[in-house]
Amino acid sequence: QLQLVESGGGLVQPGGSLRVSCAASGFTLDYHAIGWFRQAPGKEREGVLCRSSSGGTTNYADSVKGRFTISRDNAKNMVHLQMNSLKPEDTAVYYCAARWRLCAPSSYEYNYWGQGTQVTVSS
Repeated sequence: QLQLVESGGGLVQPGGSLRVSCAASGFTLDYHAIGWFRQAPGKEREGVLCRSSSGGTTNYADSVKGRFTISRDNAKNMVHLQMNSLKPEDTAVYYCAARWRLCAPSSYEYNYWGQGTQVTVSS
């Protein structure tokens, strides 16, 4: 079965760093773009970052520019979202999603979704 599973969420202080991961099973990420989305309480899900199958990265949230980066571990069939200089407004459930080859700004364009992992930024 095709699945994505997020991990690595937790509680971190403002200014701290956290890396969340997305593991794929049932398929390889070789021909897929992986997008990271987040949803805060009472707000709509928003796109954060996306990495295409060719390695290009697209930033969909101005607020995370220079702070968040996405990487891929082909050998482990995983992708990671490195979050630095975290702010309280980064608090959200973070989801990874996959679609064919190219990134897309809308969550509706993605076929596979993980269950999400909670990231809480608070002192």
